Amino acid sequence: MANLKHAPITLGEQDGQSLSVVGDTYRILVTGKETGWSFATIDMLIPPGGGPGPHSHADFHETFYVIDGEIEVKSEASEYTAKKGSYVVIPKGGIVHFFKNKTDKTAHLLCTVIPSGLEEMFIEIGKPVAHGTFLPSPSMDPETLNKMIQIAEKYGQKVYPPDYLE
Repeated sequence: MANLKHAPITLGEQDGQSLSVVGDTYRILVTGKETGWSFATIDMLIPPGGGPGPHSHADFHETFYVIDGEIEVKSEASEYTAKKGSYVVIPKGGIVHFFKNKTDKTAHLLCTVIPSGLEEMFIEIGKPVAHGTFLPSPSMDPETLNKMIQIAEKYGQKVYPPDYLE
């Protein structure tokens, strides 16, 4: 039986595919294709006012480590201000949650999803950008919103109205 050994995956500080996703900038560090579909890791830059709307995913864990800045994390169960050095785990099961940068400085997060797959959604909906570049959030007219909902569902996510957890 052959012993297959894989080389380490290494990236420089600006390597990886950078994408504008709902006004945030996500840099894909490692994909499921590279990890045997075990996990994916995404470097996230969240500008002031940025962050995804309420959503849920039943089939994967999502973690965030706050490298810099802070985000407000809200779910059906709780609210939490995640500051530099904080770690947040959204467990499997489908709890509705979102996070938002309510400060005037960019927040920097490291996100890991287990198993992988979420990064594929980001690749499909995102627009390529230079590392550290922000595009404005897309207009959420009914056609764009419907398309986002369909893509999210394709990747095991459910999207809720912006005021769902208010």
